[in-house]
Order: sequence, then C-alpha cells, then structure tokens
Amino acid sequence: MLRVGVIADTHDLIRPELLDALAGVELVLHAGDLCSEDTLTALGQLAPVIAVRGNNDRGAWALALPEARAVDLEAVRIWLCHDRADLRRLPPPEGTDLIVVGHSHRPTIDRHQGLPLLNPGSPGRRRFSLPVCCAQLHIDGSRYEIEPITLTVAPGRRTAALR
Repeated sequence: MLRVGVIADTHDLIRPELLDALAGVELVLHAGDLCSEDTLTALGQLAPVIAVRGNNDRGAWALALPEARAVDLEAVRIWLCHDRADLRRLPPPEGTDLIVVGHSHRPTIDRHQGLPLLNPGSPGRRRFSLPVCCAQLHIDGSRYEIEPITLTVAPGRRTAALR
C-alpha cells in the first residue's frame, strides 16, 4: 500500500507536528502556496514532493511549478490544483479519480462535477478558527482511502518560519 502525504497552504511554515504526521509517507502532494523554495527542500527531506503553484508562490522557483497537474499513483489518477475556482479553466483530464485542491485552508471532502474532491486544509499558520491539518492517502491499486489528520499544536509552542 502506497502512503501519500497531502498538504496545501504551508506558507513557509513546516511544523514539527506536520513532519510527525507524515513520517513514513513515500510521496508528498502539495496543492500550492508553499511561498518559498525552502519549503520544497524541507519537505523533500521527508519524501519526494510533487507540487503545483499557488497564488502566493512567486519567483523563478515558482514559475517552474505548473498551475495544475495529473499525478498517476498506481492505478489512481489525481488532479492537483491550488484553487477550486481554477477548475473552470483547468478542468481535470479524462480518467481522473480524485481532485486535490487547497487555497481555502478549510479541510473538505466533497465532490466537483461528480468527482471526489479533497482539500487537506492547511498545516501552516492557523487561519480564523480553522483547524491546523493535512491528510494522507492510502493507495492500493485502483483503490484509495483518505485519512484526514488534525494536528495537535501545543499552545504557545514556538515554530519558526522557514524564512
């Protein structure tokens, strides 16, 4: 079984709790708003990272990331895109099994035009009263299971941003 970490909207903040929650994954999918190349480097210590560019990703490193991309893992095709609203101009290709988006920081398991849609939420800085979270995908052939993960962040614990 393939274990895949799914995150979005880290905004230059890699919490120790995130690294603990994703320990042992074989791949990380990042749905944008990394905010620096340092985020790619830090997550790359955990596992290979496949990412798309978010609205806050700027600079030469960010231009190298596509706005959306298909990722085939075993027999599951995932469409990775930052903002659900962008699916109108960046629709998932034929054969897509799961859409992964970010942007809202709100963890969601939903549907978009009949396809399952996952927003893992954000493991970065807390926004409003939203939880600090991510997800894992467990993939076995053509089957997958989504495991939402809410991170327990100790109050007052200092976590340094990457830059």
